[in-house]
Amino acid sequence: MPYNSVSVALRSFLIPTMLSSCGFRSARAASRTFRLVNGSQTRCYAMAAHDVSNPKLTTIDNSKLTITKTTTPKELIPNDELVFGKHFTDHMLSLEWTATDGWQAPRITPYQNLSLDPATCVFHYAFECFEGMKAYKDEKGNIRLFRPDKNMARLNRSSSRIALPKFDQKAMIDLISQFVKTDERFIPAARGYSLYLRPTMIGTQRTLGVGPPGSALLYVIASPVGPYYPTGFKAVSLEATTYAVRAWPGGVGNSKLGANYAPCIVPQMEAASRGFHQNLWLFEEGGEEWVTEVGTMNLFAAIVNKDGKKELMTAPLDGTILEGVTRDSILELARERLVPEGWEVNERRFSVRELAEADKEGRMLEVFGAGTAAVVSPVRNIGWKNSMINCGLEADKEAGPIAQRMKDWIEGIQYGDETHPWSLQI
Repeated sequence: MPYNSVSVALRSFLIPTMLSSCGFRSARAASRTFRLVNGSQTRCYAMAAHDVSNPKLTTIDNSKLTITKTTTPKELIPNDELVFGKHFTDHMLSLEWTATDGWQAPRITPYQNLSLDPATCVFHYAFECFEGMKAYKDEKGNIRLFRPDKNMARLNRSSSRIALPKFDQKAMIDLISQFVKTDERFIPAARGYSLYLRPTMIGTQRTLGVGPPGSALLYVIASPVGPYYPTGFKAVSLEATTYAVRAWPGGVGNSKLGANYAPCIVPQMEAASRGFHQNLWLFEEGGEEWVTEVGTMNLFAAIVNKDGKKELMTAPLDGTILEGVTRDSILELARERLVPEGWEVNERRFSVRELAEADKEGRMLEVFGAGTAAVVSPVRNIGWKNSMINCGLEADKEAGPIAQRMKDWIEGIQYGDETHPWSLQI
């Protein structure tokens, strides 16, 4: 039989079988399917869990919100005893979804355990994504959220990537605002303190079959937190890592999935055993080791480039790094405020070799990570191939001027010192 005939015959068998196992009635219900090219199977792309064009499945009716307050309120933890992610507020926000009825009525209830069947798909196939964001109190006692639209847009992208449902972003921001106001007393009224919010979506269908979940749960919990550096900046050391890869082209490195984090713990432990605080994740391609992220943060480097110009650079959004909210904020502020000072601000590929050369030639200015938890995290040095790259900090300094300015600028917006559209007062 000619190859083309074999291809057609196999596809006529494989595609219906695959779609059926995933819960689809036809190829129209799937976004991509198997293809046979030169006798080999190409990538099986993610399939849509539901028809995103159907507003019924993405609409949230906030008028149906119910609030049930706890009868046993918790005692507040003193600010100096707060530990990240250890203490939680009195309540939680939750919404259930089904493929037939869409989003159900949202609920704010006392903080409680979840009851899930042992066969629930999140336990077996990692149908889970999440966000990290914060609520702040300004000097007048007003509550503020920082760029919540960015977090909700990213959560929608993450959920879509793993066949979980999408939702109306504005409605969700309104619900989170109601939730935060319900637990307002847990927001510390001090600079550097905030209420960390963790929106999370999981697949809840009871099945061992591999396919898009027919039901899901979106919930939000909150934890009061203190400054990432209680006594001021503490610069960290990084181990350039290539023996383990955080993400790869065509993968899910740009989605905020729990499954992206667990595999990074062992390499981090190994780096710590050698005296480093975090991994600098590299990706080998074309004979170079390209910088991607640091630990769970985006990475920025400030150098004097070979044209003699000061340059602030970070890796591009090529699908292997997370599209960080703090990353985007730093880029926008840098283009607005540093470019007039003569800086170049670039999203481009750069290798660890380029950083080593900048250090060797006296062109290294500073390096820092960027993320929700710390805003910025200065880097003192990078261990690479049995050598140490000095990242420009003086021996008695814990942060460079750009990292310090970015922290001050962003926190000024977060705490309402500067009137800015990024700060949403609720």
